[in-house]
Amino acid sequence: MVTIYHNPRCTKSRETLALLREHGVEPRIVEYLKTPPSAAELKRLSTLLGVTPRELVRRKETEYKKAGLNDDSTDAQILRAMAECPILIERPIVVAGDKAALGRPPQNVLKII
Repeated sequence: MVTIYHNPRCTKSRETLALLREHGVEPRIVEYLKTPPSAAELKRLSTLLGVTPRELVRRKETEYKKAGLNDDSTDAQILRAMAECPILIERPIVVAGDKAALGRPPQNVLKII
């Protein structure tokens, strides 16, 4: 089972979904802005991706500062902020079994499917 954490308004997310389909993969689509992952799920995703929560957060979003995040924020604070304000999650994330890839660029996901 392949899952994509998808934002239909994001070009990279749409491109990644199209690429998966071009390769015969019809993923389970999680529109994470409508159904945000929990902080625990985000921690699992960052572990699967091999990145820290700080590397998974979109720092240029205005919500980053609104959430009180800065360079001194802990992983727990970042995970909680992403769960509460999912626009902060870097996207798209594709999960296939015990592997995950960030679709930036979309071709990154081909290594896990």
